[in-house]
Amino acid sequence: MTRGPARRSFLVAGALSALAVFAACRKPSPAEESYVRSIEQWRAGRIARLEKPDGWLSLAGLSWLKSGENTVGADRSSDVVLPASTPAKAGTIMLEGGKTRWVPAASSAPGPMPLVSDAEGDPTVLRFGSVSFFVIQRGDRTGVRVRDSDSVIRRNFKGLEHYPVSPEWRFEARFIPYDPPKHVTVPTILGFPEDDVAPGEIEFTYRGKTYRVMPVLEQGSDELFIIFGDRTNAKATYGGGRFVYAPFAKDGRTVLDFNKAYNPPCVFTPYATCALPPPANHMPFEVTAGEKMYAESWERHGGPGR
Repeated sequence: MTRGPARRSFLVAGALSALAVFAACRKPSPAEESYVRSIEQWRAGRIARLEKPDGWLSLAGLSWLKSGENTVGADRSSDVVLPASTPAKAGTIMLEGGKTRWVPAASSAPGPMPLVSDAEGDPTVLRFGSVSFFVIQRGDRTGVRVRDSDSVIRRNFKGLEHYPVSPEWRFEARFIPYDPPKHVTVPTILGFPEDDVAPGEIEFTYRGKTYRVMPVLEQGSDELFIIFGDRTNAKATYGGGRFVYAPFAKDGRTVLDFNKAYNPPCVFTPYATCALPPPANHMPFEVTAGEKMYAESWERHGGPGR
């Protein structure tokens, strides 16, 4: 995996290019320099989260369960196929009445137990060496997400590329609440929608025109989550849009900072279940801020390998 010096070179280059934008016109103020550093620190944290052993780069499989018995193991005929480092026949996941239960195939495997899905709280994680897996719930579908801290995607991570930091893309925005909050349908890359809760809209002004985006709430999060598209998508940025967070509104105000826009995990792996921008969140202009398309995207290179 790409480590310290290579990764830091991305960050330093980003900071220098951002400051160069200011320098081309005038000397940046201390506040502007501090702002650029804060964004670069945020981006460094983003990379650190990706590179964690259980970060998005470790995704190594996604299988949907059928009712009844689902075999699990490295054997390619398994219902849930695990990486080659695991037992050929690791065990079985039983799906009955919306509940899942693990039944091991050998004494060396984790013992029999009920499995809590991610929809119920912290999911039950089963491990075989560098490989772990757990149950996920997406709408009325139940699946198994597989991670491998030794995955090819994680080992070959090349760092991220960003647009230069620009205060132009940081907006002091107005929050317009819904009363009551609305249940909204959000499309996903899997082809079936998710039901989310939208607390209101964020209104901002860009180059003299007013625009709105609709955030949704995430379980356990203290921020507003925005899935947006713009005219850079499928060109300089990921075709499925990008994500950005905004603080919960205080006195009807929040901050929408597209310098913190980032790629969904689907840019790195086909094993994620990413939301897509709802129609209201498609910006009719180019948002030249935040993360660009990942150069080593699995979509660009015919698949992630195993």
